[in-house]
Amino acid sequence: MSSVAPVRSSDDGSGPARRAGRAVGRALHLPARGIRRATHAHGAGESGLGKLIELHAINGAGDMLITVALASTVFFSVPTDEARGRVALYLGITMAPFTVLAPVIGPLLDRLPHGRRASMAAAMLARALLALLMSGAVATGGIQLYPAALGVLVASKSYGVVRSAVVPRLLPPRFSLVKANSRVTLAGLLATGVAAPVGAALNLIGPQWPLYGACLVFVWGTVAAFTLPHKVDEAKGERRARLSTHEAHSKRPGLRTVSRSVLCGLLANASMRALSGFLIFFLAFLLREHPLAGQSAAVSLGIVGVSAGVGNACGTAAGAWLRARAPEAIIAAVLCLTLGVAVLAAVFFSGLFMAVLGATAGFCQALAKLSLDAMIQRDVPESVRTSAFARSETLLQVAWVLGGAIGIVLPLNGVLGMSVAAAIVALGTTMALRGVLSAPRPRQPGTSRPRVA
Repeated sequence: MSSVAPVRSSDDGSGPARRAGRAVGRALHLPARGIRRATHAHGAGESGLGKLIELHAINGAGDMLITVALASTVFFSVPTDEARGRVALYLGITMAPFTVLAPVIGPLLDRLPHGRRASMAAAMLARALLALLMSGAVATGGIQLYPAALGVLVASKSYGVVRSAVVPRLLPPRFSLVKANSRVTLAGLLATGVAAPVGAALNLIGPQWPLYGACLVFVWGTVAAFTLPHKVDEAKGERRARLSTHEAHSKRPGLRTVSRSVLCGLLANASMRALSGFLIFFLAFLLREHPLAGQSAAVSLGIVGVSAGVGNACGTAAGAWLRARAPEAIIAAVLCLTLGVAVLAAVFFSGLFMAVLGATAGFCQALAKLSLDAMIQRDVPESVRTSAFARSETLLQVAWVLGGAIGIVLPLNGVLGMSVAAAIVALGTTMALRGVLSAPRPRQPGTSRPRVA
């Protein structure tokens, strides 16, 4: 028996298989290490911000997979008139109740400061279960799809509110809130861009497959939420914030020191968020009915969508480098720029101007939101800053819903649509200019303008 040679693993094929497995592992390990270095750079790994950046990337990828599944069922699989009816039904069953629920999300989560990690994990797990539930109805587009979509929407926005409240607690030393939010948002955008083609490929196998993928992604996110530092759940010294300038007349604890410029900046951002919702729904149907010259409806939608996405990513990246010493001025400037492009798009309506408006809106919305974050960091006391982020995020989500509702009911007339877009931005521009006029001056006695970036 001693003369019997041992069986080598390569003879039965396990050797090459093992070597191939190691090669794949090494190939995946290198980009994973690169991503980890990027998300944990400049102290983000030590503070825990890096884990939040990765969690937000997971969130963005999962939401995009669900969006691909819903779009293929509600929008692309039927004629335009029927698709408009389906989307209107989607808005009626999901967006309208959400408009009622959204103002409750912030105050409800505000009462759970010790359970923020659990809240984020619950939002992830709820979407994982709802994705499985939707997979049975997505092929037929049955009515049961819409209540599940409402649940996904509420869970997604609940996560967004908690995430905004968590960021200030994970700032590394000498790290501005603007830069931190830029990193978090950019990670979500990059993950969304990667997940979109993956979702489209899964949809070719079957309409339920993007939902299966979303379920796995959100289960991953559920586990990742509990890896955030324990300080996320600490709430020592925090109070609930009410975004009002008349707190002196209230007996309830509130945000007594909020400046008028913060409120004006919030309303200006709400107009940009409403513009985003409006353009998504209005241009989706307009370009399907009247695609760009020489292009199909799908390609036309892709051109405008990519333009908006690139603009948003560029605005977020610019926010990471911009030293926002005058965030009120930045908000006013980007809204004036958006208003000018929207007016030009209404006067000289064309496919080119629609793409330019989408890119401009994406770029300016990102910068305006980062500037609002800087204003809250500058003017809101730390004891109520977390609550203020929760309330402001809820208002912005409601604005997006209202803008989307306008986009779905408006007649498919390009000039009319761009005129309505200009009117939406004009309202926000007025508030932004009021914010600049009401901003505290650094040379006035008793005022100070701390550096915010």
